[in-house]
Amino acid sequence: MKSYKAILFDLDDTLLNRDQAVDQMFSIIYEECYENVPPLVENKMLQRFKEHDLKGYGNGDKEQVLKPFFDEFPRKFPLQNNNDIQVFWDYHFPRCFSINQNTIDTINNIKKQVKVGIITNGSTQRQKAKINNTNLNQWFETIIISEGVGFSKPDKRIFELALNKLNVQPEDTLFVGDHIEKDISGCQNAGINGVWLNPHKVENNTEIKPYAEVDSFDRLLSYIQ
Repeated sequence: MKSYKAILFDLDDTLLNRDQAVDQMFSIIYEECYENVPPLVENKMLQRFKEHDLKGYGNGDKEQVLKPFFDEFPRKFPLQNNNDIQVFWDYHFPRCFSINQNTIDTINNIKKQVKVGIITNGSTQRQKAKINNTNLNQWFETIIISEGVGFSKPDKRIFELALNKLNVQPEDTLFVGDHIEKDISGCQNAGINGVWLNPHKVENNTEIKPYAEVDSFDRLLSYIQ
């Protein structure tokens, strides 16, 4: 197996479990705005909240994400922060993320042998908050956020920027991500081998062929050992 000098990672749904964070965000909104909702209705609200979030994934204007949800399920109480949806989201959502011990252990083992970095799309404020709140900033040698550099995955320039910062060549680098188009196709455009993290074993119905596919984070160790 080829010996690599660096591994780059996506953030959401790769290093951090965004699905769990969305569940936690729903709980915060539910406690803030509703009470005495029948369990069946609450379950429906959660599913609809996830649907609205998925439609707005990558959309920085969270009022467009939550307003349709509030229209469907009128609030009994207003949000904090003068009922400003964006302020409420920006404050609470980054704090909904956590990182599991298995991921920390795997990163520590990888870091002993190769350089590591993060490339993530999104708002600088929100992505930095996620990274700082989970202490990920202490493990990575470079962290690139799309808003701060002016281009985003799958644009090959954001991958090339990370290569320059780590002083490594594309052929000596792996990129790990969960999104087949933004992550895998994007890194391939820059000449980097892409490892598709696919824990739910989603069928790949695209023409994009990852270099490798893993269903658990710790399986990445086999690519450096």
